[in-house]
Amino acid sequence: MQLIDGKLTSKEVRKEIAAEVEAIKAKGGKIPHLAAILVGHDGGSESYVSGKMKACEEVGFKSSLIRYEDDVAEETLLAKVKELNNDPDIDGFIVQLPLPKHINEDKVNETIDPRKDVDGFHPVNVGRMTIGMPAFISATPQGIMELLKRHDIETSGKHVVVIGRSNIVGRPMSVLLSQKGNPGNATVTVAHSRTANLKELCLQADIIIAAIGSPGFVKGDMVKEGAVVIDVGTTRVEAPDTKSGWRLKGDVLFDEVAPKCSYITPVPGGVGPMTITSLIINTLKSAKKEIYS
Repeated sequence: MQLIDGKLTSKEVRKEIAAEVEAIKAKGGKIPHLAAILVGHDGGSESYVSGKMKACEEVGFKSSLIRYEDDVAEETLLAKVKELNNDPDIDGFIVQLPLPKHINEDKVNETIDPRKDVDGFHPVNVGRMTIGMPAFISATPQGIMELLKRHDIETSGKHVVVIGRSNIVGRPMSVLLSQKGNPGNATVTVAHSRTANLKELCLQADIIIAAIGSPGFVKGDMVKEGAVVIDVGTTRVEAPDTKSGWRLKGDVLFDEVAPKCSYITPVPGGVGPMTITSLIINTLKSAKKEIYS
């Protein structure tokens, strides 16, 4: 069993990006600039955005954080999105989710200019990705593709079972792995909480991508010997023995599943670090006009 170390891979990718930014600086080029809008004070969101800002600093990007209280009017937020759309110095920006209930997340996502949508949530980018056109791909699926590629995990001809059908992970993951390319060319089954024969499907899988948001959902008797298991789950569970009072749990019961695997991602330290790094990759692509000229 080999552990897929997302922290190490993330460091390698960020070093490569930092070197590219240094080269851009040396030539007098424009430094990539990422902005983030944070509404309210949700602990998870604060942590994620802080990680994104630190990642920008690490690779030499400019970054801007725009804060609003959780009672901000939807019109105010949409006006700021439009302002960032029209700011030539901003290469990409995100609106950190979740948003307060009085704000329509779909409306916010659709207001973002697809050319600056480095989260890859805009319907235009989702559509382009689905038909194989250049697009900003949402961060977690892109991070998983990078992990598979850099660990030389063969996907061509393999049976992949994706557990979870969210628009952020499950659906894009299934599309990317079924397309031509490396990684890609896999036969993909999308399963979910209503799938009747889920255990049998998982036992057929060469690769399992668990993104259902249920701690310890994938157990040892659901995984065949030699399978690759990618655990996307990051659920906070109570842990009185820790300083924070909680710990992150994945969707995979690691101690049961790991001994059967050829490769497996841990939680934390697997997919998570690559998610933020993927946002940095997308911002660099935007600055270089690689997706939209």
